[in-house]
Amino acid sequence: MADSRVFPPRLSTVILPVHRWAQGGRRTWQRAEELGFHTAYTYDHLSWRTFRDRPWFGALPTLTAAAAATERIRLGTMVASLNFRHPVTLAKELITLDDVSEGRCTLGIGAGGTGFDATVLGGDAWSPRERADRFAEFVRLLDRLLSEGAAPGVGVSYQGEFYSARGARNIPGCVQRPRLPFAVAATGARGMRLAARHGQAWVTTGDAKTFEGTAADFYAGLARQVERLDAVCEDAGREPETLERILLHSSLAPAGLAPLSSLSAFADYAGRAAELGFRELVVHWPIPDSVFDTDRAVFERIATEGLRQLAG
Repeated sequence: MADSRVFPPRLSTVILPVHRWAQGGRRTWQRAEELGFHTAYTYDHLSWRTFRDRPWFGALPTLTAAAAATERIRLGTMVASLNFRHPVTLAKELITLDDVSEGRCTLGIGAGGTGFDATVLGGDAWSPRERADRFAEFVRLLDRLLSEGAAPGVGVSYQGEFYSARGARNIPGCVQRPRLPFAVAATGARGMRLAARHGQAWVTTGDAKTFEGTAADFYAGLARQVERLDAVCEDAGREPETLERILLHSSLAPAGLAPLSSLSAFADYAGRAAELGFRELVVHWPIPDSVFDTDRAVFERIATEGLRQLAG
């Protein structure tokens, strides 16, 4: 169900936590603000794919430093992972980030992957069923911790199958009320139900089954996801247009889908996404000698001119 009220969509970026703060890290986040990006996100991993043997820093400390170095741009995880986190400790870190940023924080959250992060703590990787069960419980508890634990004398207690809390307090709570926004990453109906119940936004990279196909296959798969999300929202009693849609461009997407290759390619990509109701597009900040290597001049031109061209 396309939402024509939001056109063109907002443009955001993912800045991977690969730079030492004094050697380009601070300046990168400040440059993202100067270019006018709506939000600057970072990945939440202990290491990631081809960057495993390269510098990689923690997501929440990086975002907190970015909050102190910027003034306007929103900041967030894309997306926080269950693999090495607990809702109680994550909630405390999030109210701290929300405070330092003066209410500019968004929590992107997902079920986590099955790679290095899933086993680095010494345990076995979870089955798909357990991962989905944990995700549902994690998001429910985190919602309560950030919404209910801000008043003196009123803690959050919970005993679940995987997570628990006993009198957990998060005073003074989030700057954003009743809590900072959740952007829930999901591709299946069960995850989409979590987004409909707890999210202010839904995040997708598209249908992975179409990544080996053409750009047309990708957009068709994306349209099917949007239709599924609309149905899930309606079943949950939520108006579909009240759940914002965020499209993160994946490095695994079809080779024919290259929105950062030129201004015209980006305008085509953004226009197609907007027609499907996406209100925010997220692209990766260029990193030389990586899957995110792209022409920096073209990237900055897209940041400053791409959506204006689409609107025109």
